Amino acid sequence: MADYNENHSLQDESAAAAHLEVEMNSSIWFEEEDMTSADEPYLAPILSDSFALWHKETDKLLLAEGSFALYDWSLKSIGIVGGLNKSETAVVQDLTDRLAAAVQQSGSIETESLGSLYASAVPVMKRSEERPFCVFIHVSTAADPSQSVAKLSALHFRSCFYRRFEQLYVKDLLLQQQRTEKELNRRDALFGVAKQLYDQTDVTSVLSQMLMSLEKLYPTSEVHLYLSQDHLNGDPRVKPLVFKNTAHDLIAKAFLEGRPVNELDRNGMMRIAMPMTGKQAAYGVLFITMEAQRWDVSDLPAFLLVADTAGSAFENAKLYEQSNLLINELRLINELAKRLNQSLRLKEIFQFVTKELLNIFEADFCCVLQLNKEKNQFIVMSSNVPDMSSEQFSPEYGFCGIVHRTKEPLIISDYWNTRVVTSKLMDNTGSRSLIASPILVDGEVAGVIFVTHKTANFFSYDNYKLLQVMSTHIGLAITNASLHAEVRRMVITDNLTGLHARHYLNEQIQNRQRKDPLGALILVDIDHFKRINDTFGHQVGDRILVQVSNIIRASIRQGDIAARWGGEELAVYLPGIQAEQAFRIAERIRSHVEEETDPVVTVSCGVSEWTFENEKISVESLFYRADMALYEAKHHGRNCIFVGQAN
Repeated sequence: MADYNENHSLQDESAAAAHLEVEMNSSIWFEEEDMTSADEPYLAPILSDSFALWHKETDKLLLAEGSFALYDWSLKSIGIVGGLNKSETAVVQDLTDRLAAAVQQSGSIETESLGSLYASAVPVMKRSEERPFCVFIHVSTAADPSQSVAKLSALHFRSCFYRRFEQLYVKDLLLQQQRTEKELNRRDALFGVAKQLYDQTDVTSVLSQMLMSLEKLYPTSEVHLYLSQDHLNGDPRVKPLVFKNTAHDLIAKAFLEGRPVNELDRNGMMRIAMPMTGKQAAYGVLFITMEAQRWDVSDLPAFLLVADTAGSAFENAKLYEQSNLLINELRLINELAKRLNQSLRLKEIFQFVTKELLNIFEADFCCVLQLNKEKNQFIVMSSNVPDMSSEQFSPEYGFCGIVHRTKEPLIISDYWNTRVVTSKLMDNTGSRSLIASPILVDGEVAGVIFVTHKTANFFSYDNYKLLQVMSTHIGLAITNASLHAEVRRMVITDNLTGLHARHYLNEQIQNRQRKDPLGALILVDIDHFKRINDTFGHQVGDRILVQVSNIIRASIRQGDIAARWGGEELAVYLPGIQAEQAFRIAERIRSHVEEETDPVVTVSCGVSEWTFENEKISVESLFYRADMALYEAKHHGRNCIFVGQAN
């Protein structure tokens, strides 16, 4: 039993020793690491440092008896040390250059003698594969020991090299570990900041928490927040965003461009401006100032994350804060929409809108305008200002022009102090505050709503947003009321091309012939249209018809009448125009079609005219002559124009 215990104890000691050996081996696992081909362009500094280390550790007597040289594998000389006569330096250099080239060629040890000099060059191998990465050379006046000294010295150098390599490798690992730990700590801190921000439901608390968190993350910095929205906050670090010189204002630039901006000022301080953005909009700019040496560009993503988180939290808190107001507004909007949809008469809708908006916003004045596309004028449809009744304004005039151009609502806090444009409504009523919103129909401005008050800064941002929402419902009501007129228009309009229908053209020519002294007709036919359909398909054919129709529409006057005559034939009636002028218009259409269609097509045109002097003035005769002229154009090679002659 004692023997058993003794043997068992010996086995345990053996196992422990083996385990210790494994642990020791695993503790120096990096000894198996080696450079890769990607490291080779950066080896020169390591080779130089390793050669200096070898020189320091080598026996001085050995160095005194000869010279030692090191070349990288591209035959670049790293260094030469030793005790040979300085007068032989040039000879030694020449000898080592040749030997290094010979080793690179053969991949093995090379020797050579020159006068009294004997040299041996040894390729230094990588430890992970039998491939040399440099050449170690020994030059002396003694032939026998030269090669053995070169081999031993090369091994010593290889040991120095890998010691230096491992030091750099471990140093790099430590730096990487430090960066990883820093990143983990930063992520933990950012997670905590995000959680604290999202826990807040009050706007003021969100802003205070954000500023406090930033100062905690960057304790030596100075932090400010510039808000683009009106918000009363007792914190002096929260300021309104005011645009002064946007070209040189870091804060304005960050807000307008929607990206972080930084600069180093003359005092050596780094200034960083970061937009605070939510899902819907940018709400302000975070501005942080710190000493330049404390700023690390790797901190930028963290700063960006804090700004984005703060923007989202601010947005959420703002929405939560306004929830009760929104409920009341939604009820109001719902009631407004119901009452608007009870009428399909535009005049009644406009009058009702004016009355309701005055009550909802407690405003002094209201004015609703509609865009007349034919006249290209905004016409006052309803207003409680008698002087504004039936006024007309250009789409470029005053606030109408701004809303028409931007398609966005507008708020003016004090018209008297910030007169960006001239407004007859504001001047005639003595109003100072204004909110305006476009009435959009199919994405286009169909009208504009103005609500004004004589007091400056009367309307809030919430009023501005509410009017925008209401204008959408007003636009829908106007659209519904316009559907009847639209149905009538569709009856006289070709659905594909948007040109008039054939029967409408006939009616208009008959009406014109009763009161006009003359007129002209152009028949346009797309050449080889069947080939287009057969080659590209009917969808492309339809697209060509639309393109040609658009070209015709763009080539004629406002009072001219373009229609789809049938199939690929189109017609244009030109009141008060003779054949000579009609020919020029037809040529304009023909050349534009050839230049602008895709795929390219051509058209043939037939032109006819009538005057009150003709014996037979009829639509049929006018079309007959144009049709005959079109036939001649087809017969003469197409892509041309012929004028029909009266019988």
